[in-house]
Amino acid sequence: MQAFNVSDLEADRARHRILYHEFLRVPSLSCGVYGVPAGGSDPQTPHAEDEVYYVVRGRGRIRVGSEDREVLGGSIVFVPAAEDHRFHDVVEDLVILVFFAPAEGTVAP
Repeated sequence: MQAFNVSDLEADRARHRILYHEFLRVPSLSCGVYGVPAGGSDPQTPHAEDEVYYVVRGRGRIRVGSEDREVLGGSIVFVPAAEDHRFHDVVEDLVILVFFAPAEGTVAP
């Protein structure tokens, strides 16, 4: 078994000064913690894997394809593989758990 604490994961991400910190990888799944600061931009591009976001805390918006909606702590968003998406209009620092299936980077683009 592996167990994780979101606060510890977020501290690791912040200490390394990176937006995304992967903390679990097996062939069928990878997980990471992602941060977008208030007023910041989200530079990501579409992924070849399905993705689920769980917003731990913060407030902003996400655009997936042509749909746009507010996200805040407790929001869960599914993004199908290859769909254009990004967080924007971030008014409170976002801390987001990210789940890729299969593991990120394992599907050919």
